[in-house]
This record gives sequence, structure tokens and C-alpha cells, in this order.
Amino acid sequence: MAKESMKAREKRRMKLVEKYAAKRAQLKAEGDFVGLQLLPPNSNPIRVHNRCMLTGRPRGYMRQFGISRIQFREMASKGLIPGVKKASW
Repeated sequence: MAKESMKAREKRRMKLVEKYAAKRAQLKAEGDFVGLQLLPPNSNPIRVHNRCMLTGRPRGYMRQFGISRIQFREMASKGLIPGVKKASW
């Protein structure tokens, strides 16, 4: 389980990215790199790290579901994810 501060930090970064997305695109189109440098560093989408919605785990993230591989396996085994079942052959 990730620390709550790490989860909160990622949420703050996402808000900044959304807030400055239009301005960043405009400055980039104009080629104003000095203006881009004046924006907050955390407004850059590169800084956002995908984390599991349930546990906050940063590794083993599955984009399609938004959760980590461990949570995915547990939920799939319990039948909580529609359309997913364990393979057997």
C-alpha cells in the first residue's frame, strides 16, 4: 500500500497537468520555450506516474483497468471484473 502522501502528490500533479494543458499546447505551437520554462514543473505530463486506483502501487499498472496486476488478479479470481476469467487449457 502506497503512502497517502504519494497518492495525493499524484492527484495534485494531474490537476496541474489538466489546468495548464491548453496553455502548454499554445506555447509549444508558438515555439515559446522561455514561456514553457516559466510554467510549474509539475504541469508537465511527463511527471505523472500511473498508480493503482485501489492501492497506489506504482509498478505493474494495467492501463486498460487502471489497477495493478496484483489487484487485477484478485478481482478477476473473485469475478469482480466483467468479461475476464482465468484461462485454463
